[in-house]
Amino acid sequence: MTGASTPLGLSEKLLEIIVCPQCHGDLLPVEATAPDQVGELVCQGECGLAYPVRDGIPVLLIDEARSTKAPSAEG
Repeated sequence: MTGASTPLGLSEKLLEIIVCPQCHGDLLPVEATAPDQVGELVCQGECGLAYPVRDGIPVLLIDEARSTKAPSAEG
C-alpha cells in the first residue's frame, strides 16, 4: 500500500515516523472544522500541543504549536 495518505494529505509512512518535538508523543491528524482553520497534528503525549499542517506540510515547530490543554487554576 505505497502512497496511502491520511485526510490531511500526509503519507501513512510519514505519520509512522514523526513524533512531537516537545515530548516525543504520537501525533494524531485532525482535519479543520471551519474554512478559516488548518488541519493539525495533535500530540497524544503529555504536552498535548497541536501543530498546524499547511498545504500538506506539517509545521513541527514548538513556537508555531498551540496548546490543547486548559490553563491550570493555580494561583
